[in-house]
Amino acid sequence: MTNSSRVIGVDIGGTKVAVGIVDSDGKILTQLRQPMVANSTPEAALQSVIAAIGSLCASENAGNPTAIGLCAPGPLDPITGIVINPPNLPAWRNFPLAAKIAERYNLPVKLDNDANAAALAETRWGAARGYRYVFYATIGTGIGTGIVFDNRIYHGNTGAAGEGGHVSIDYNGPVCACGKKGCIEILAAGPAIGARARAEFAAGHTQSAILDLAHGKVEAITSEIVGAALQTGDALAREVLAETSHLLAVWLGNIIDLLDPDVIVMGGGVAAMLKPFFDVIKQTIPRWSVNPRSSEIPLLMAHYGPDAGIAGGAALCS
Repeated sequence: MTNSSRVIGVDIGGTKVAVGIVDSDGKILTQLRQPMVANSTPEAALQSVIAAIGSLCASENAGNPTAIGLCAPGPLDPITGIVINPPNLPAWRNFPLAAKIAERYNLPVKLDNDANAAALAETRWGAARGYRYVFYATIGTGIGTGIVFDNRIYHGNTGAAGEGGHVSIDYNGPVCACGKKGCIEILAAGPAIGARARAEFAAGHTQSAILDLAHGKVEAITSEIVGAALQTGDALAREVLAETSHLLAVWLGNIIDLLDPDVIVMGGGVAAMLKPFFDVIKQTIPRWSVNPRSSEIPLLMAHYGPDAGIAGGAALCS
């Protein structure tokens, strides 16, 4: 991007399309969200994206965008711009999304995995600005990761690199949605936190703000409720999240030994909930890493928060 250029960042999910105008400094000037039709025909899903972009372009601050950056869940091919078969976008199978959008708007279009794109945005403009070797993780309902070396996303041989959420730390662990056992995603993402808290009550725990916030219904306990209970000083919530933090430290020790990043950035709703445990995670990592300087690696909260996808899409065009 030139100093005066603006681009459109598009974040496509299973239920929504978020779009924004982003300037050359990574500032989101205006944005909006519209529903995503993910379970109908390929054309209906495409029209959801086109409608959101069209509404954005009609807004007062749109200006004259010079490019469009799309981020979506994988698997996808960032080279050809084809969405392959993401589980939460069932309408698209081997769908040439980038080409379809480029044809509609006559602008350059880039497509990449949402975590890869967010990692690039954090490197260009956010928490990882000024670092060369960046490992980014977004922790929410799942765990997505991105790797940026020297301001470039590391895609690997086939474009499928960076699936850090499916690194296993327990080969006897629970089966992940991907089919492997003991992935960090099945152990430490939002659903795992809720399940760990529910298991405590099934084992006989009775006194906790967690249960109060769930109105006495164990089956209603979620990671969000655990996070809210932590804010009240609840001991069980702290115990559940401390265990989650320990699992993440084991995983990050492996990541450090493999990649030797000079910064780790974490985003997503669960990461925000775990921010009080960042120091504990950092202190624990050296026990799970052979890298003698692992304790020197900063562990930072992401800058963009829920707008990471919009910024990430824009970063693909920078």
